[in-house]
Amino acid sequence: MTPIINSQLPEFKVQAYHNGEFKTVTHDDVLGKWAVFFFYPADFTFVCPTELVDLAEKYAHLKSLGVEVYSVSTDSHFVHKAWHDASESIRKINYPMLADPTGVLSRAFGVMIEEDGMAYRGTFVVNPEGKIKLAEIQDNSIGRNADELVRKVEAAQFVASHNGEVCPAKWKKGDETLKPSIDLVGKI
Repeated sequence: MTPIINSQLPEFKVQAYHNGEFKTVTHDDVLGKWAVFFFYPADFTFVCPTELVDLAEKYAHLKSLGVEVYSVSTDSHFVHKAWHDASESIRKINYPMLADPTGVLSRAFGVMIEEDGMAYRGTFVVNPEGKIKLAEIQDNSIGRNADELVRKVEAAQFVASHNGEVCPAKWKKGDETLKPSIDLVGKI
């Protein structure tokens, strides 16, 4: 299996439901800013709305960091709209909901469950150059935490702008970082 970290965002063109409209989103729309691709199994399910609302509650903060969020499922953009219209929870979502009914994005990111026609829960952070800097894939019965995602985005942005520094475990914005050197070997 080829590692996805530091690989280039695949080229794509998909439909999306966003702010009451259908839109086309492409690879080119993502480049030039930080992005989160947040794959989930399906609309009208159980764990998925809890995660999407949790992420919606962090969306303004992520936007303030220059990050766009893209939720992705193998549902069509029509189903995304129907879910948005039917669910009070999903109406809280202001980020683009990408439609991946052919599985092109789910396969490119390695989260497609072929026999089910849906994706695993996958979270990917992409830098402005289109390189994947974070990849997490988990079983569909395990929900994610948007607070931890925000922390990881902030860490990725910090190391991208501070050459030679790394973020230790549990690092939060404003905490001390490390500068790897021979002087630190065996001292941590």
